[in-house]
Amino acid sequence: MKKHELPLIPLRGLSVFPYMVLHFDVGREKSVNALEEAMVNDQLIFLTTQKEAEMDLPTPDDFYEVGTIAKIKQMLKLPGDAIRVLVEGISRAKIVEILQEDPFFKCEVEEELYEEEIEIDKELEAFMRTVTNAFEEYISVSNRISPEVFMNITTIEEPGRLADVIASHMILKIEQKQEILDAFDPKERLEVLYKILLREIEVLEIERDITSRVKKQINKVQKEYYLKEQLKAIQEELGEEGSLYEEVDEYKEKMKKAKLPKDVEKKVNKELDRLSRLSPNSAESGVIRNYVEWILDLPWAKQTKDRIDIRKAKVILDEEHYGLKDVKERILEYLAIRQLAKNMKGPILCLVGPPGVGKTSIAKSIAKSLNRKFVRMSLGGVRDEAEIRGHRRTYVGAIPGRIMSAIKEAGSKNPVFLFDEIDKLSHDFRGDPASALLEVLDPEQNKEFTDHYLEVPFDLSKVMFITTANSLETIPRPLLDRMEVIEVSGYTEEEKLKIAERYLLPKQIKEHGLKKSNLQISEQTIRDVINYYTRESGVRNLERQLATLCRKAAKKIVERKIKIIRINTKNLSNYLGRKRFRYDKIKESHEIGIATGLAWTRVGGETLSIEVTTMKGNGKLVLTGQLGDVMKESAKAGISYIRSKIQDLNIQEDFYQTLDMHIHIPEGAIPKDGPSAGITMATAVISELTKIPVDKNVAMTGEITLRGRVLPVGGIKEKVLAANRAGISKILLPIDNEKDIEEIPENVKKKLTFVLVENMEQVLAHALVRKEETNED
Repeated sequence: MKKHELPLIPLRGLSVFPYMVLHFDVGREKSVNALEEAMVNDQLIFLTTQKEAEMDLPTPDDFYEVGTIAKIKQMLKLPGDAIRVLVEGISRAKIVEILQEDPFFKCEVEEELYEEEIEIDKELEAFMRTVTNAFEEYISVSNRISPEVFMNITTIEEPGRLADVIASHMILKIEQKQEILDAFDPKERLEVLYKILLREIEVLEIERDITSRVKKQINKVQKEYYLKEQLKAIQEELGEEGSLYEEVDEYKEKMKKAKLPKDVEKKVNKELDRLSRLSPNSAESGVIRNYVEWILDLPWAKQTKDRIDIRKAKVILDEEHYGLKDVKERILEYLAIRQLAKNMKGPILCLVGPPGVGKTSIAKSIAKSLNRKFVRMSLGGVRDEAEIRGHRRTYVGAIPGRIMSAIKEAGSKNPVFLFDEIDKLSHDFRGDPASALLEVLDPEQNKEFTDHYLEVPFDLSKVMFITTANSLETIPRPLLDRMEVIEVSGYTEEEKLKIAERYLLPKQIKEHGLKKSNLQISEQTIRDVINYYTRESGVRNLERQLATLCRKAAKKIVERKIKIIRINTKNLSNYLGRKRFRYDKIKESHEIGIATGLAWTRVGGETLSIEVTTMKGNGKLVLTGQLGDVMKESAKAGISYIRSKIQDLNIQEDFYQTLDMHIHIPEGAIPKDGPSAGITMATAVISELTKIPVDKNVAMTGEITLRGRVLPVGGIKEKVLAANRAGISKILLPIDNEKDIEEIPENVKKKLTFVLVENMEQVLAHALVRKEETNED
C-alpha cells in the first residue's frame, strides 16, 4: 500500500482505468494548473470522474473518491487556450485527503496493489474464463468492438488487469464504470464486471431484435416503393394514364379524414388491396372504385348540432303554417322531450291527413327548427325491397338503396328524414319494402342498418324519421305499430281563407313578377274560389286557382298596360270560368222520405241527401247510388229495426210484403261507403212509411244497430263543417262522439245546435216534424 501527494483533475463524462491509454482536452484553469504541476514533478496525476458532468466549478463533494493514477505521456496546446493530453492509467487509488483546492486540486491518495499478492486458484481462473467468454459474446452482439481487441485480451493473465481492460473497451454509463473502479479486489471486480456484461448482452440482443424488425419493415417498404416505381414506369411506357397506386393512396388519405369505424376501415382496406392488384382498365376495378367512393362519401362522423329552442320552433311553425293547433302542440312536446332527454330514441312521427294539408311542409319546418338537414324519399308505388336495402354487388349495375343515397345527399348522419306516402307502398315478387322498413324505423335495430350494396353497418339511430300518409288503412300493422300517429285534418273555410291571404296569394304574386298593388282580390272572392272552384281538404288546388288568377292578371297588365287589376265575385268567372262545384243547401220546406246525412271524404265533409220512395210490389228492396257493402248492410239493418218497431212507429204491418222500397243517394257516379249513414237511411224510410216529413234544418250522422242503438262514427269535424256550409242549424250526433265537438272551431259552434242521441227514438224525436210543428211553421 503506497501513499502519494498528487495534483487532481476531475473529468467530465469520462472514466480512466489502469492500463488504459487515452487523450482528452483540458480547458478549465484549475485543471491546466494541475497539469503544469504534474509536468514539473514526475508527470503523475490523479484522475477521477465528476458525478455531474455539467458542473464547471466542482468541489471535493462533486467527484468520486476512487480514481486512477495516470502518467502524462504527451501535451499539445490547442487554439483557445485548451490543452490536449495523452495519459496512461497506472493503478487505481482512493483519496485520503484533499490538501488544497487553489490554484488547483491537490490530494493525498492511497494506492492499493493486489496483483503482486494474489494467487490464481481454480475459482478465479473459472471467473476469468467466464468473463472472457461473456465479453466475446458482447463483441459479437454489439458489433462496435473489433475482433483484434478480443485477441489481445486472451493474452492477459492477471485477473484485475483483465477486468480493467475489458471495462475500458465497453460502452457503459459512468455509474457502471465507477462501480468497477471501486472494486479493488480483482475477484470482486470480475464479479461486478460479469453482472454488467450479462445485462448489457441482454439489452443488446433486444436492441438487435428491434433493429432487425424495423429493418425488415423498411426493406419491405423500400421493395414496395421500388416495385411501384417500376410498375409506374411500365404504365407510362404503355401509355396508360395515371397510376392505380396513386389512386389507392388518394383513397387512403380520404379514408383518414372520413374517420371510419374500425370494421368499416378494415373492409375498405381489403377492397383497396384488391384494387391495387387489378389492371386499371378491368371492369372489376371500376366496381371497386365505385364501392369505395360510396363508403368514403357517407357522413360517418359528420352531424349537425341540434338547436332545440321551443320558442324559436313555435315561431317557425306559426310563420309557416296557419291553424293545425294540435299538430304544432305535439311537435313542440316532442322537441321539449328531446331537450330534456338528449339521447331519446324515437318516436317515429306519422302525419296522417288528406292531400294538400301541409304534411311535407310541416316536416321541413321541424328540420328548420332543429337546425338539421332535410331529406325526403317518396314511397308511392315502391315495390322493390332493393329500393330500401340496396342491390347486392353480385348484380350488374348494383347501387345502394335510396335510404343510404339520401343520407349521402344530406351530408350528415342526423338529418330529418321524411318517408312520404308510406300508405302507398306496394310489393311483388321482388320483395316487400314494408318489411324492410321495419328495421329502418325501429330505434333498437337501426343502430346497425346494413345496406346490401355497402355490406357494412351504418348507424341510423341519430336520424329523425317522419312519415306521411293519406290513410292508415293501407299501412301494414307491424309498420304502423312503430309509429306515433298525428292526425292532420282538413282546413275549414276560415282557415283556408287565412292561409290564402297570408301565404298563398303573396307567394303567387311574387312568383308571377307582380307587386301587391298590381292585383286586388276581395275576401269574398277568395271565399268563392274556395267554395266553387276547389273541393279539397288541403289548399293545393286553391293555390293553383290563385296562380291562374295571377297568370291571367299578369297577361292583362302586359297587354293593356294596366297597373291595377281588381277581381271580385262578379268578374271571377271571367278568369276561372264557370263554377265547377256546388254545395247542397237546405231545402225550402220539410219533405217526406228525404233526410240529410253527413259523410266524410278524403277532400273533407259532405252532406248526403238520402231519398226513399215506396210503390206497390212484393217487398223488394232496391239500393242505388254507388253504395258500398257497409252502407248496404246499414240499410238492411235499418229495415230490420223498423220491422221490429212496427206498432210503436204506427206503420202498416205488412209493408215488407206489399210494398217495394227504393233507397237512393244522388250523385250516383261517386262511390259511397262507410258506417255514417245508418240512422239517416232509417229516418228517411220511417218518414216515407209514416208520411211524416223530415226537418229540413236537421242533419245527422251515426250507425244503427238492430236494437236501434246509435253507434259513434269518425270525421265529426269535417262533417260538421259541411253541415254549416249547407246552412244546417241542428246536428244529431252519437252520444259517444261528444268529445269530438271540442275540435270544432268556435265560430262554427256558435251557429249550430248539437243534439247527442243514444237511440233511434231520440233521433226521430228531433228529425221528424209532427203535425203540430208543421202548423206552427
